[in-house]
Amino acid sequence: RGLVWGYDFAADTNVVDVFIGYLRRKLEAGGAPRLLHTVRGVGFVLRTQ
Repeated sequence: RGLVWGYDFAADTNVVDVFIGYLRRKLEAGGAPRLLHTVRGVGFVLRTQ
């Protein structure tokens, strides 16, 4: 475990991955194009193209 912004954080959890999945489902509802992309080794980015 490490400290992130002064909070105890279990880095081995998939909390971020689960939240990103929920967010993608909401953003892509109704056939909208993917806006939230994964940048491997870096994080995530919002792109319109």
